[in-house]
Amino acid sequence: MLNKETIAAISTGMSNSGIGIVRISGDDAFQIIDRIYKGKKKLSEADSHTIHYGFIKDGGETVDEVLVSVMRAPRTFTGEDTVEINCHGGVYVVQRVLETVLKNGARPAEPGEFTKRAFLNGKMDLSQAEAVIDVITSKNEYALQSSVSQLRGSVKKKIETMRETLLYHTAFIETALDDPEHISVDGYGETLEKELIPIREELKKLIDSAGNGRIIKEGIQTVILGKPNAGKSSLLNVLSGRERAIVTEIEGTTRDVLEEQIHLNGLNLNMIDTAGIRQTEDVVEKIGVEKAREYAESADLIIYVADASRKLDENDREIAQIIAGKKVVVLLNKSDLEPVLTREELRTFLEDEFPVIEVSAKEEKGIRELEQQLKTMFLSGDLSFNDEVMITNMRQKSALQDAYMSLRKVQESIEDQMPEDFYSIDLMDAYEALGSITGETIGEDLVNEIFSKFCMGK
Repeated sequence: MLNKETIAAISTGMSNSGIGIVRISGDDAFQIIDRIYKGKKKLSEADSHTIHYGFIKDGGETVDEVLVSVMRAPRTFTGEDTVEINCHGGVYVVQRVLETVLKNGARPAEPGEFTKRAFLNGKMDLSQAEAVIDVITSKNEYALQSSVSQLRGSVKKKIETMRETLLYHTAFIETALDDPEHISVDGYGETLEKELIPIREELKKLIDSAGNGRIIKEGIQTVILGKPNAGKSSLLNVLSGRERAIVTEIEGTTRDVLEEQIHLNGLNLNMIDTAGIRQTEDVVEKIGVEKAREYAESADLIIYVADASRKLDENDREIAQIIAGKKVVVLLNKSDLEPVLTREELRTFLEDEFPVIEVSAKEEKGIRELEQQLKTMFLSGDLSFNDEVMITNMRQKSALQDAYMSLRKVQESIEDQMPEDFYSIDLMDAYEALGSITGETIGEDLVNEIFSKFCMGK
Protein backbone atom coordinates (compact mmCIF):
# COMPACT_ATOMS: atom_id res chain seq x y z
CA MET A 1 0.00 0.00 0.00
CA LEU A 2 2.93 2.35 0.72
CA ASN A 3 4.25 4.15 -2.36
CA LYS A 4 8.02 4.62 -2.02
CA GLU A 5 8.30 7.48 -4.51
CA THR A 6 9.65 10.75 -3.13
CA ILE A 7 6.90 13.36 -2.93
CA ALA A 8 6.79 17.13 -2.56
CA ALA A 9 4.18 19.81 -1.99
CA ILE A 10 3.67 23.33 -0.68
CA SER A 11 2.79 22.96 3.01
CA THR A 12 1.72 26.54 3.65
CA GLY A 13 -1.28 28.49 2.38
CA MET A 14 -1.39 29.68 -1.21
CA SER A 15 -1.37 33.38 -0.44
CA ASN A 16 1.34 36.00 -0.17
CA SER A 17 3.02 35.82 3.23
CA GLY A 18 6.38 36.23 4.89
CA ILE A 19 7.41 32.57 4.66
CA GLY A 20 6.42 29.61 2.50
CA ILE A 21 7.39 25.97 3.04
CA VAL A 22 7.96 23.27 0.44
CA ARG A 23 8.17 19.80 1.97
CA ILE A 24 9.96 16.82 0.42
CA SER A 25 9.58 13.28 1.83
CA GLY A 26 10.97 9.95 0.66
CA ASP A 27 14.09 7.92 0.03
CA ASP A 28 15.48 10.40 -2.52
CA ALA A 29 14.78 13.58 -0.51
CA PHE A 30 18.47 14.29 0.18
CA GLN A 31 19.61 13.51 -3.35
CA ILE A 32 17.01 15.91 -4.72
CA ILE A 33 17.90 18.75 -2.36
CA ASP A 34 21.61 18.27 -3.15
CA ARG A 35 20.84 18.92 -6.82
CA ILE A 36 19.16 22.29 -6.19
CA TYR A 37 20.60 23.65 -2.93
CA LYS A 38 23.80 25.70 -2.82
CA GLY A 39 25.31 26.44 0.56
CA LYS A 40 28.37 25.71 2.68
CA LYS A 41 27.89 21.92 2.60
CA LYS A 42 25.90 19.16 0.93
CA LEU A 43 22.73 18.57 2.90
CA SER A 44 22.97 14.79 2.40
CA GLU A 45 26.01 15.00 4.71
CA ALA A 46 24.33 17.25 7.29
CA ASP A 47 23.27 16.07 10.73
CA SER A 48 19.60 15.32 11.27
CA HIS A 49 17.32 18.01 12.62
CA THR A 50 19.52 20.90 11.59
CA ILE A 51 18.78 24.07 9.59
CA HIS A 52 21.00 25.43 6.81
CA TYR A 53 21.22 28.76 5.01
CA GLY A 54 21.71 28.88 1.27
CA PHE A 55 20.03 29.28 -2.13
CA ILE A 56 17.76 27.21 -4.35
CA LYS A 57 19.13 27.00 -7.87
CA ASP A 58 17.33 25.99 -11.05
CA GLY A 59 20.28 25.28 -13.28
CA GLY A 60 22.27 28.51 -13.30
CA GLU A 61 19.34 30.61 -12.06
CA THR A 62 18.92 31.52 -8.40
CA VAL A 63 15.29 30.95 -7.45
CA ASP A 64 15.33 32.12 -3.83
CA GLU A 65 17.33 32.60 -0.65
CA VAL A 66 16.25 29.89 1.80
CA LEU A 67 16.63 28.09 5.11
CA VAL A 68 16.45 24.32 4.73
CA SER A 69 15.53 21.90 7.54
CA VAL A 70 17.04 18.42 7.32
CA MET A 71 15.34 15.51 9.14
CA ARG A 72 16.38 11.88 8.81
CA ALA A 73 14.12 8.86 9.11
CA PRO A 74 12.59 7.60 11.27
CA ARG A 75 12.39 10.70 13.50
CA THR A 76 10.16 12.66 11.13
CA PHE A 77 6.46 13.27 10.66
CA THR A 78 6.19 10.74 7.82
CA GLY A 79 8.83 8.35 9.16
CA GLU A 80 10.85 9.00 5.98
CA ASP A 81 13.80 11.23 5.13
CA THR A 82 12.30 14.72 5.03
CA VAL A 83 13.50 18.11 3.83
CA GLU A 84 11.59 21.36 4.35
CA ILE A 85 12.56 24.40 2.30
CA ASN A 86 11.67 27.65 4.06
CA CYS A 87 11.55 30.27 1.33
CA HIS A 88 9.96 33.69 0.91
CA GLY A 89 6.19 33.42 0.98
CA GLY A 90 5.12 34.98 -2.27
CA VAL A 91 2.77 32.71 -4.24
CA TYR A 92 4.96 32.80 -7.34
CA VAL A 93 8.30 32.18 -5.62
CA VAL A 94 6.94 29.24 -3.57
CA GLN A 95 5.51 27.74 -6.74
CA ARG A 96 8.88 28.18 -8.50
CA VAL A 97 10.69 26.41 -5.66
CA LEU A 98 8.22 23.51 -5.87
CA GLU A 99 8.60 23.32 -9.66
CA THR A 100 12.38 23.11 -9.22
CA VAL A 101 11.99 20.27 -6.72
CA LEU A 102 9.66 18.37 -9.04
CA LYS A 103 11.96 18.92 -12.01
CA ASN A 104 14.76 17.22 -10.07
CA GLY A 105 13.08 13.96 -9.16
CA ALA A 106 10.10 14.35 -6.83
CA ARG A 107 6.50 13.91 -7.82
CA PRO A 108 3.58 16.05 -6.61
CA ALA A 109 2.07 14.76 -3.38
CA GLU A 110 -1.57 13.72 -3.46
CA PRO A 111 -3.98 15.34 -0.97
CA GLY A 112 -3.18 14.03 2.50
CA GLU A 113 -0.28 11.90 1.30
CA PHE A 114 2.21 13.12 3.93
CA THR A 115 -0.20 12.18 6.73
CA LYS A 116 -1.09 8.96 4.93
CA ARG A 117 2.58 7.98 4.91
CA ALA A 118 2.83 8.82 8.61
CA PHE A 119 -0.06 6.40 9.21
CA LEU A 120 1.32 3.65 6.96
CA ASN A 121 4.76 3.99 8.53
CA GLY A 122 3.33 3.56 12.01
CA LYS A 123 3.94 7.13 13.19
CA MET A 124 0.28 7.51 14.13
CA ASP A 125 -2.93 5.51 14.02
CA LEU A 126 -5.91 6.41 11.84
CA SER A 127 -7.75 8.33 14.57
CA GLN A 128 -4.70 10.54 15.04
CA ALA A 129 -4.33 10.99 11.29
CA GLU A 130 -7.96 12.14 11.04
CA ALA A 131 -7.30 14.52 13.93
CA VAL A 132 -4.63 16.26 11.82
CA ILE A 133 -7.20 17.63 9.38
CA ASP A 134 -9.52 18.48 12.30
CA VAL A 135 -6.77 20.59 13.88
CA ILE A 136 -6.27 22.41 10.59
CA THR A 137 -9.98 23.09 10.09
CA SER A 138 -10.83 23.92 13.74
CA LYS A 139 -13.21 26.87 13.95
CA ASN A 140 -13.21 27.47 17.70
CA GLU A 141 -11.31 26.72 20.90
CA TYR A 142 -13.38 23.67 21.82
CA ALA A 143 -12.87 22.10 18.37
CA LEU A 144 -9.14 22.77 18.55
CA GLN A 145 -8.75 21.30 22.05
CA SER A 146 -10.72 18.20 21.08
CA SER A 147 -8.65 17.69 17.91
CA VAL A 148 -5.34 18.17 19.73
CA SER A 149 -6.46 15.67 22.37
CA GLN A 150 -7.17 13.09 19.67
CA LEU A 151 -3.90 13.92 17.92
CA ARG A 152 -2.09 13.07 21.15
CA GLY A 153 -3.78 9.65 21.14
CA SER A 154 -6.76 10.00 23.48
CA VAL A 155 -9.06 7.95 21.22
CA LYS A 156 -6.30 5.49 20.35
CA LYS A 157 -5.56 4.70 24.01
CA LYS A 158 -9.19 3.98 24.88
CA ILE A 159 -9.70 1.81 21.81
CA GLU A 160 -6.49 -0.17 22.40
CA THR A 161 -7.47 -0.90 26.02
CA MET A 162 -10.89 -2.20 24.99
CA ARG A 163 -9.48 -4.29 22.13
CA GLU A 164 -6.91 -5.94 24.43
CA THR A 165 -9.69 -7.11 26.74
CA LEU A 166 -11.85 -8.38 23.87
CA LEU A 167 -8.92 -10.22 22.28
CA TYR A 168 -7.97 -11.87 25.57
CA HIS A 169 -11.46 -13.29 26.11
CA THR A 170 -11.81 -14.36 22.48
CA ALA A 171 -8.48 -16.18 22.63
CA PHE A 172 -9.40 -17.84 25.94
CA ILE A 173 -12.71 -19.14 24.58
CA GLU A 174 -11.16 -20.38 21.33
CA THR A 175 -8.35 -22.11 23.23
CA ALA A 176 -10.79 -23.73 25.64
CA LEU A 177 -12.96 -25.01 22.80
CA ASP A 178 -9.87 -26.52 21.14
CA ASP A 179 -8.66 -28.14 24.39
CA PRO A 180 -11.72 -28.85 26.56
CA GLU A 181 -9.88 -31.53 28.56
CA HIS A 182 -7.50 -28.99 30.12
CA ILE A 183 -9.41 -25.68 29.96
CA SER A 184 -12.96 -25.37 31.23
CA VAL A 185 -15.44 -22.68 30.21
CA ASP A 186 -18.09 -23.71 32.76
CA GLY A 187 -19.64 -20.53 34.15
CA TYR A 188 -17.44 -18.39 31.92
CA GLY A 189 -20.43 -16.44 30.64
CA GLU A 190 -20.92 -14.81 34.04
CA THR A 191 -17.23 -13.85 34.22
CA LEU A 192 -17.31 -12.49 30.69
CA GLU A 193 -20.43 -10.42 31.32
CA LYS A 194 -18.78 -8.68 34.29
CA GLU A 195 -15.77 -7.84 32.09
CA LEU A 196 -17.92 -6.46 29.28
CA ILE A 197 -20.13 -4.15 31.36
CA PRO A 198 -17.49 -1.37 31.72
CA ILE A 199 -16.60 -1.68 28.02
CA ARG A 200 -20.23 -1.28 26.96
CA GLU A 201 -20.57 1.70 29.30
CA GLU A 202 -17.45 3.30 27.83
CA LEU A 203 -18.69 2.70 24.28
CA LYS A 204 -22.06 4.25 25.14
CA LYS A 205 -20.33 7.29 26.62
CA LEU A 206 -18.23 7.75 23.49
CA ILE A 207 -21.24 7.32 21.19
CA ASP A 208 -23.25 9.85 23.20
CA SER A 209 -20.35 12.31 23.04
CA ALA A 210 -20.70 12.46 19.25
CA GLY A 211 -23.69 14.79 19.65
CA ASN A 212 -21.54 17.38 21.41
CA GLY A 213 -18.71 16.52 19.04
CA ARG A 214 -20.70 17.38 15.94
CA ILE A 215 -21.87 20.65 17.49
CA ILE A 216 -18.29 21.58 18.42
CA LYS A 217 -16.86 20.65 15.03
CA GLU A 218 -19.57 21.76 12.61
CA GLY A 219 -21.41 24.43 14.60
CA ILE A 220 -24.99 24.81 15.81
CA GLN A 221 -27.53 25.08 12.99
CA THR A 222 -29.48 28.07 14.34
CA VAL A 223 -32.66 29.66 12.97
CA ILE A 224 -33.98 33.03 14.17
CA LEU A 225 -37.78 33.18 14.17
CA GLY A 226 -40.16 35.98 15.06
CA LYS A 227 -42.91 38.10 13.64
CA PRO A 228 -41.99 41.13 11.50
CA ASN A 229 -40.13 43.95 13.28
CA ALA A 230 -39.47 41.88 16.39
CA GLY A 231 -35.75 42.63 16.02
CA LYS A 232 -34.44 39.46 14.36
CA SER A 233 -32.17 41.27 11.91
CA SER A 234 -30.94 43.65 14.61
CA LEU A 235 -30.01 40.63 16.71
CA LEU A 236 -28.10 39.11 13.79
CA ASN A 237 -26.19 42.37 13.31
CA VAL A 238 -25.27 42.53 17.01
CA LEU A 239 -24.08 38.92 17.13
CA SER A 240 -22.09 39.18 13.90
CA GLY A 241 -20.58 42.53 14.86
CA ARG A 242 -21.46 44.13 11.53
CA GLU A 243 -24.41 45.42 9.54
CA ARG A 244 -25.21 42.07 7.99
CA ALA A 245 -28.95 42.60 7.59
CA ILE A 246 -31.02 45.62 6.55
CA VAL A 247 -32.98 47.04 9.48
CA THR A 248 -35.94 49.39 8.92
CA GLU A 249 -39.26 50.22 10.53
CA ILE A 250 -41.03 48.70 7.53
CA GLU A 251 -42.45 45.24 8.20
CA GLY A 252 -41.29 42.43 5.92
CA THR A 253 -37.85 43.90 5.14
CA THR A 254 -36.24 40.44 5.36
CA ARG A 255 -37.75 38.28 2.64
CA ASP A 256 -35.00 35.82 1.85
CA VAL A 257 -32.73 33.77 4.09
CA LEU A 258 -29.57 35.42 5.45
CA GLU A 259 -26.79 33.13 6.69
CA GLU A 260 -23.89 34.12 8.95
CA GLN A 261 -21.19 32.34 10.95
CA ILE A 262 -21.30 33.58 14.56
CA HIS A 263 -18.77 32.81 17.32
CA LEU A 264 -20.21 32.86 20.83
CA ASN A 265 -18.44 31.67 23.97
CA GLY A 266 -16.27 29.18 22.08
CA LEU A 267 -19.17 27.82 20.03
CA ASN A 268 -19.97 28.30 16.36
CA LEU A 269 -23.49 29.23 15.33
CA ASN A 270 -24.41 28.74 11.70
CA MET A 271 -27.10 31.38 12.04
CA ILE A 272 -29.99 31.86 9.64
CA ASP A 273 -32.14 34.99 9.76
CA THR A 274 -35.53 34.37 8.20
CA ALA A 275 -38.55 36.33 7.03
CA GLY A 276 -40.93 37.42 9.77
CA ILE A 277 -43.71 34.89 10.38
CA ARG A 278 -47.04 36.40 9.38
CA GLN A 279 -49.93 35.97 6.96
CA THR A 280 -49.14 37.92 3.81
CA GLU A 281 -50.34 38.22 0.21
CA ASP A 282 -46.92 39.34 -1.05
CA VAL A 283 -45.66 36.45 -3.21
CA VAL A 284 -41.97 36.99 -2.44
CA GLU A 285 -42.50 37.43 1.28
CA LYS A 286 -44.76 34.36 1.36
CA ILE A 287 -41.93 32.26 -0.10
CA GLY A 288 -39.59 33.66 2.56
CA VAL A 289 -42.01 32.71 5.35
CA GLU A 290 -42.29 29.18 3.97
CA LYS A 291 -38.49 28.90 3.89
CA ALA A 292 -38.40 30.00 7.54
CA ARG A 293 -40.70 27.12 8.47
CA GLU A 294 -38.57 24.63 6.52
CA TYR A 295 -35.30 25.75 8.13
CA ALA A 296 -36.87 25.65 11.59
CA GLU A 297 -37.86 22.02 11.07
CA SER A 298 -34.25 20.81 10.76
CA ALA A 299 -32.49 23.32 13.06
CA ASP A 300 -30.39 22.33 16.09
CA LEU A 301 -31.56 25.51 17.79
CA ILE A 302 -34.34 28.03 17.26
CA ILE A 303 -34.01 31.53 18.67
CA TYR A 304 -37.52 32.92 18.97
CA VAL A 305 -37.39 36.72 19.14
CA ALA A 306 -40.51 38.09 20.82
CA ASP A 307 -41.29 41.83 20.88
CA ALA A 308 -41.70 43.17 24.42
CA SER A 309 -43.25 46.39 23.06
CA ARG A 310 -46.23 44.59 21.47
CA LYS A 311 -48.91 42.19 22.64
CA LEU A 312 -48.89 38.59 21.50
CA ASP A 313 -50.99 37.92 18.40
CA GLU A 314 -51.86 35.24 15.84
CA ASN A 315 -48.38 35.39 14.36
CA ASP A 316 -46.88 34.51 17.75
CA ARG A 317 -49.36 31.63 18.05
CA GLU A 318 -48.17 30.26 14.72
CA ILE A 319 -44.55 30.53 15.87
CA ALA A 320 -45.46 28.72 19.12
CA GLN A 321 -46.75 25.82 17.02
CA ILE A 322 -43.59 25.75 14.88
CA ILE A 323 -41.22 25.64 17.87
CA ALA A 324 -43.21 23.16 19.99
CA GLY A 325 -41.02 20.24 21.08
CA LYS A 326 -37.81 21.74 19.70
CA LYS A 327 -34.65 23.13 21.31
CA VAL A 328 -35.45 26.81 21.72
CA VAL A 329 -34.18 29.94 23.43
CA VAL A 330 -36.74 32.74 23.68
CA LEU A 331 -35.45 36.30 23.59
CA LEU A 332 -37.80 38.99 24.86
CA ASN A 333 -36.39 41.82 22.78
CA LYS A 334 -36.74 45.60 23.11
CA SER A 335 -36.41 45.46 26.89
CA ASP A 336 -35.16 49.06 26.67
CA LEU A 337 -38.73 50.20 25.83
CA GLU A 338 -41.80 50.42 28.06
CA PRO A 339 -42.84 46.75 28.38
CA VAL A 340 -46.20 45.66 27.02
CA LEU A 341 -45.37 41.96 27.13
CA THR A 342 -43.80 40.47 30.28
CA ARG A 343 -41.63 37.42 30.70
CA GLU A 344 -44.33 35.72 32.79
CA GLU A 345 -47.00 36.31 30.11
CA LEU A 346 -44.70 34.87 27.47
CA ARG A 347 -43.93 31.78 29.55
CA THR A 348 -47.63 31.20 30.17
CA PHE A 349 -48.33 31.60 26.44
CA LEU A 350 -45.80 28.98 25.37
CA GLU A 351 -46.65 25.32 25.96
CA ASP A 352 -43.03 24.23 26.50
CA GLU A 353 -40.80 25.51 29.32
CA PHE A 354 -38.26 27.32 27.17
CA PRO A 355 -35.61 29.56 28.74
CA VAL A 356 -36.65 33.22 28.34
CA ILE A 357 -34.00 35.96 28.32
CA GLU A 358 -34.72 39.68 28.29
CA VAL A 359 -32.51 41.41 25.71
CA SER A 360 -32.15 44.67 23.87
CA ALA A 361 -30.58 44.28 20.44
CA LYS A 362 -30.48 48.05 20.17
CA GLU A 363 -28.45 48.48 23.38
CA GLU A 364 -26.72 45.08 23.08
CA LYS A 365 -28.01 43.91 26.47
CA GLY A 366 -28.60 40.28 27.43
CA ILE A 367 -26.07 38.86 24.95
CA ARG A 368 -23.84 37.48 27.73
CA GLU A 369 -26.83 35.62 29.21
CA LEU A 370 -27.59 34.18 25.76
CA GLU A 371 -24.00 32.95 25.44
CA GLN A 372 -24.15 31.21 28.82
CA GLN A 373 -27.50 29.64 28.03
CA LEU A 374 -26.19 28.16 24.78
CA LYS A 375 -23.18 26.70 26.57
CA THR A 376 -25.51 25.09 29.12
CA MET A 377 -27.77 23.71 26.41
CA PHE A 378 -25.15 22.30 24.07
CA LEU A 379 -22.16 21.34 26.21
CA SER A 380 -22.27 18.75 28.97
CA GLY A 381 -20.45 20.69 31.65
CA ASP A 382 -17.07 22.36 31.32
CA LEU A 383 -14.89 20.54 28.82
CA SER A 384 -11.25 20.14 29.80
CA PHE A 385 -10.19 17.42 27.29
CA ASN A 386 -7.59 16.17 29.76
CA ASP A 387 -9.33 12.84 30.47
CA GLU A 388 -12.51 13.32 28.49
CA VAL A 389 -12.66 11.98 24.94
CA MET A 390 -15.16 13.44 22.53
CA ILE A 391 -15.98 11.81 19.22
CA THR A 392 -16.24 14.36 16.40
CA ASN A 393 -15.83 11.95 13.48
CA MET A 394 -18.98 10.25 12.16
CA ARG A 395 -17.01 7.32 10.73
CA GLN A 396 -15.66 6.62 14.20
CA LYS A 397 -19.13 6.95 15.74
CA SER A 398 -20.51 4.37 13.30
CA ALA A 399 -17.72 1.93 14.21
CA LEU A 400 -18.38 2.45 17.92
CA GLN A 401 -22.07 1.73 17.36
CA ASP A 402 -21.20 -1.49 15.53
CA ALA A 403 -18.94 -2.58 18.38
CA TYR A 404 -21.61 -1.75 20.95
CA MET A 405 -24.25 -3.78 19.11
CA SER A 406 -21.88 -6.75 18.86
CA LEU A 407 -21.30 -6.67 22.62
CA ARG A 408 -25.06 -6.48 23.17
CA LYS A 409 -25.31 -9.70 21.16
CA VAL A 410 -22.72 -11.28 23.45
CA GLN A 411 -24.82 -10.21 26.43
CA GLU A 412 -27.95 -11.74 24.87
CA SER A 413 -26.10 -14.98 24.11
CA ILE A 414 -24.96 -15.20 27.73
CA GLU A 415 -28.50 -14.54 29.00
CA ASP A 416 -29.89 -17.19 26.62
CA GLN A 417 -27.16 -19.66 27.71
CA MET A 418 -25.93 -20.11 24.17
CA PRO A 419 -22.75 -22.12 23.42
CA GLU A 420 -19.48 -20.28 24.05
CA ASP A 421 -18.52 -20.13 20.37
CA PHE A 422 -21.39 -17.66 19.92
CA TYR A 423 -19.58 -15.35 22.34
CA SER A 424 -16.33 -15.43 20.41
CA ILE A 425 -17.99 -14.61 17.06
CA ASP A 426 -19.53 -11.41 18.37
CA LEU A 427 -16.47 -10.54 20.46
CA MET A 428 -14.36 -10.70 17.32
CA ASP A 429 -16.89 -8.54 15.43
CA ALA A 430 -16.57 -5.90 18.15
CA TYR A 431 -12.78 -6.22 18.04
CA GLU A 432 -12.78 -5.69 14.26
CA ALA A 433 -15.14 -2.71 14.47
CA LEU A 434 -12.91 -0.97 17.00
CA GLY A 435 -9.89 -1.79 14.87
CA SER A 436 -11.38 0.18 12.00
CA ILE A 437 -11.13 3.32 14.17
CA THR A 438 -7.39 2.93 14.64
CA GLY A 439 -6.95 1.69 11.07
CA GLU A 440 -5.86 -1.86 11.88
CA THR A 441 -8.80 -3.57 10.19
CA ILE A 442 -9.65 -1.45 7.15
CA GLY A 443 -8.84 -1.92 3.49
CA GLU A 444 -6.78 0.15 1.11
CA ASP A 445 -9.81 1.69 -0.62
CA LEU A 446 -11.13 3.17 2.63
CA VAL A 447 -7.67 4.45 3.57
CA ASN A 448 -7.40 6.19 0.20
CA GLU A 449 -10.90 7.67 0.57
CA ILE A 450 -10.15 9.07 4.04
CA PHE A 451 -6.88 10.72 3.04
CA SER A 452 -8.29 12.10 -0.22
CA LYS A 453 -10.30 14.54 1.93
CA PHE A 454 -7.12 16.13 3.28
CA CYS A 455 -5.60 19.29 1.88
CA MET A 456 -2.47 19.24 -0.25
CA GLY A 457 0.84 19.36 1.60
CA LYS A 458 -0.45 17.68 4.75
